Amino acid sequence: MGTELSYSVRENREKRDRKFPNWMKKMHQHLELVAAITSGILIATAWLTESYLTENWSIALYLSAFVIGGFAKAKEGMEETIANKDLNVELLMIIAAIGSASIGYWMEGAILIFIFSLSGALETYTMSKSEKEISALMDLQPENALRLRNGQEELVPVSALQRGDHILVKAGERIPVDGEILRGITSIDEAAITGESMPVEKQKGNEVFAGTVNLNGTLVVQLTKEASESLFQKIIHLVQTAKSERSPSQLFIEKFEGAYVKIVLASASLMMFLPHYLLGWSWQDTFYRAMIFLVVASPCALVASIMPATLSAISNGAKSGILFKGGVHLENLSSIKAIALDKTGTLTNGTPVVTDVHIKEGLKKNDVLNVIGSMEKESTHPLAKAIVNHLRNEELPLDVEVTDLINEAGNGISATVSNERWKIGKMDYIGEEGLQFQGGIFARLGEQGKTLVFVSKNDEVVALLALKDTVRSITQKAINTLQKQGIKTVMITGDNDKTAKAIAEECGIDEYYANCLPEEKVQKLKELKHQYKQVAMTGDGINDAPALASANVGIAMGEGTDVALETADVVLMKNDLSKIAEAISLSKKMNRIIKQNIIFSISIIALLLLSNFFQALNLPLGVIGHEGSTILVILNGLRLLK
Repeated sequence: MGTELSYSVRENREKRDRKFPNWMKKMHQHLELVAAITSGILIATAWLTESYLTENWSIALYLSAFVIGGFAKAKEGMEETIANKDLNVELLMIIAAIGSASIGYWMEGAILIFIFSLSGALETYTMSKSEKEISALMDLQPENALRLRNGQEELVPVSALQRGDHILVKAGERIPVDGEILRGITSIDEAAITGESMPVEKQKGNEVFAGTVNLNGTLVVQLTKEASESLFQKIIHLVQTAKSERSPSQLFIEKFEGAYVKIVLASASLMMFLPHYLLGWSWQDTFYRAMIFLVVASPCALVASIMPATLSAISNGAKSGILFKGGVHLENLSSIKAIALDKTGTLTNGTPVVTDVHIKEGLKKNDVLNVIGSMEKESTHPLAKAIVNHLRNEELPLDVEVTDLINEAGNGISATVSNERWKIGKMDYIGEEGLQFQGGIFARLGEQGKTLVFVSKNDEVVALLALKDTVRSITQKAINTLQKQGIKTVMITGDNDKTAKAIAEECGIDEYYANCLPEEKVQKLKELKHQYKQVAMTGDGINDAPALASANVGIAMGEGTDVALETADVVLMKNDLSKIAEAISLSKKMNRIIKQNIIFSISIIALLLLSNFFQALNLPLGVIGHEGSTILVILNGLRLLK
């Protein structure tokens, strides 16, 4: 219908709408509904008072209903026709209404305009409702921030902030930009970004996001990104992009509409005289049936079958932290037969943690761990950071004096502690003695896909630490849900076979491929596409981007790299794998509703056309049947909103 515009017309309208403040846009939406209701009141008044008023007064009321109810649609139809150089449904309806009035059916023509304008107002409501998330998000971003310079506070526009600036965020305020906490401890409400209702504890060194709320502490935050590059802005951009893209079904309907309107107009022209000569109908009956044909053959319901449902589904997903970059990806998701998943940062948390600590018998555990932590805190290696974090959580002081520390890249570190030489690193660096440590326990830990760190004192192995990138708490359940939906799960990772096997078994993955470089991930994905036809890929890293682009649907984790987020078709803002199954279910439900709408609208058109041919349908019933079906398919699409 009216809002089912070509991309160019919609783009022009969006540019125009951006010139006006929100209250003017809302007023325009209300005016459309008010105009439709006013038109209906005028029609009811004319009908109830027709025995008291002269014919001219009744016609005047009906004419007023025509103008008030039909002006917006007539203007919209003309603009679209001029922009596209093609006919459209709006003009078809206006022609049918004018044709009805021309043969004395003023009330029927006015009812057509009324229901047409009412269904248009309802569709506008659907569009505005589906875009509510963007407005809500934009309202959450502060326009100003307190910048700290030379110990002084100054209120500046967020757009004036630069990377590296320090800002002050007080309790109860929204954080205006992405950054890192330099000072302060607080709880952050991140519901606007992640959808999680529980506040997140934050302290020095933690990352914070624009649009989230600082609940109970004063923070000094250093900007790590320009305001325009924040995660908040990326969400808005992704949702806006999704609104403007068309699914294959929608593109087909929009192309079909122009040709169909021409066929209807040509057929209506033939109906104005052929039945008179071929079937012996009177000229009045012939013209009357032609007008009914114009009304009931119009594809309003068919055109409205897809877009409201698609926009409702996109909005539904956005509320749940699932961002679709267009209707095409949402539509394709329901046909997925297999899904490939990266390991690190997707199935797992992406950071190693200490899982096992073994100390030689006879030694004091805390003394040994204190030495280990005091040495490792001097290293920048990710494993060293994980060990230090673990020991700090154990509340060890890590205050041992360390001298002569040597960092041997790729092997480990060594240092002198109390005149004794300590070493921390892989077994090759420590020595063969690690093979016998505690009965060869390293072999069992290695089979579990864990990374092993040996510790020696004066060339004697005294400790063994095992680390692992742990599986996300939701992963196993998410994989199980996908498998219940009949989707094959495949892990493709660059890690070694032992680690890949252990993670695959822990997650319940159907099959896995290890030691895959980025180009090998793409090759494996192509093989899966050849086998399963429709394949999705989920990842978060730069190395996943080629595979994300090669998949039928690429799905990125929200905390992934910028490259992954840009390449993917769907983004999971909560890093929650269970949202994939939810997205697939949403896609299936949307496609089911679209099919229902299309079958229903085509059936109604066929039934009305047949009834008209056998002269069993009058204009009022034709109007109600046609426009009523349009309203019903729009309401059916609205079921996806929540």
